[in-house]
Amino acid sequence: MRIHHPFIAALISAAACQFAQAADPVLMPKPVPFASANQIAGNIKRECTIQDQLADYIGEYAAEKNIKVNFAETVAPDSAAQVLEVQIEDSESRGNAFIGHRKSTTATGTLYRRGERIGSFTARRDSMGGMFAGYKGSCSVLGRTVKTLGKDIAEWLAAPSMDAQLGDLK
Repeated sequence: MRIHHPFIAALISAAACQFAQAADPVLMPKPVPFASANQIAGNIKRECTIQDQLADYIGEYAAEKNIKVNFAETVAPDSAAQVLEVQIEDSESRGNAFIGHRKSTTATGTLYRRGERIGSFTARRDSMGGMFAGYKGSCSVLGRTVKTLGKDIAEWLAAPSMDAQLGDLK
């Protein structure tokens, strides 16, 4: 079939190009690194697995949106069609099962497509532990924060924008 109208042909071509770009897998780091200037408590770094959990949850929730995520230990913006540079900026663990949990995790990220910056975000999630919080440990509650962050980031990947505020920052 030949399309004679140049405007319609251009629209179809642009849509096909955008669909092809969206179909490119996203390459991201696993484990998700801590930001270099973080002040995250040593016990969180030693005892919890939020770095791996965040990567896994982003991949899991992105798959639900038909976005394939591949992992590498390190990523560079120009190393693949789409690269998500993401890092954990902060993670706090206050309280406990007896007096109440007050946990939070903050992540930032930038999405590149063939080396061009096409989106960025800052995301934060807080948790008090939810149902039966008194029976949960600190790492478990921090895991809830990164699970929800993974969902927030996957939703953002489906429609990336610049300087987005995700989660509890909205």
